[in-house]
Amino acid sequence: MLKLVKKVKFSKNENRMKNFGNVEERLKYFRKGKNKNLYFVLKKRFNWMNKYIKENDIGLEVGSGPGFSKDFIYNKNLKTSDFGNHQHLDFKNIDAHDTKFKDNSFDFVIAAHVLHHIPYPIKFFKEMHRILKKDGKLIIHEGYLSVLLQFIIIIMKHEGFDWTKNIWEESVAAIDDEDLWSGNNAIPNLLFDNKSIFNKNLGSFFKIEYDEILHCFTFLNSGGVTSKTFYIPLNYFFLNLLDKIDYIFTKSLPKIFAMNRRLILKKM
Repeated sequence: MLKLVKKVKFSKNENRMKNFGNVEERLKYFRKGKNKNLYFVLKKRFNWMNKYIKENDIGLEVGSGPGFSKDFIYNKNLKTSDFGNHQHLDFKNIDAHDTKFKDNSFDFVIAAHVLHHIPYPIKFFKEMHRILKKDGKLIIHEGYLSVLLQFIIIIMKHEGFDWTKNIWEESVAAIDDEDLWSGNNAIPNLLFDNKSIFNKNLGSFFKIEYDEILHCFTFLNSGGVTSKTFYIPLNYFFLNLLDKIDYIFTKSLPKIFAMNRRLILKKM
């Protein structure tokens, strides 16, 4: 992977994104339906998952935040959860390292832009393995730390990234575990870029059945998902046009322009 710097970290006060982590405010904003850019981005984030979810499957989303998934996942048995206690959540105060759910409870678990907030990734994967049924699926949508995304993070002073962390160590936190909104955007790349290392550490728990690096330049012009920032309102014609242009750049130079990643992990 191409690295601008080995690590960079910013405090909440430095963050140029407004209302960062105010999930209830962002949910109200989304419900108004005025921001087509945000709807477009969230549809790309969640809609693809329906291909891997059956009608009668029992599912859970961890780290749901505003709980946008229910607007795009067709399955009616999906339950949202988060470490917070927001009213819109189905399950409140859920620690993704230790959910307290029974063994073999779910056919699928969704983790959308959650992994880079997980202090102990190994503990997380072991817990997901425990609560998933046989052949259950862990459905992941995450950032891909390309040169462009690194540059944007540095400019916006948002969360940060640290390529030096040993994310395979259960006793050493990959982020600040005292801050719920702390983030290390290098975690997904450290987990999945080297398949042999992944298989060595987690191959007895999960098999990677699908891994796609993709474009999502429209994310930069969404106005913010769990925060608020400047954006240029576009209609769906121009959003789709921008998406097609983005696809060309990303297909040619993914390590420079790609910004997202989709994965399906099957419980072994």
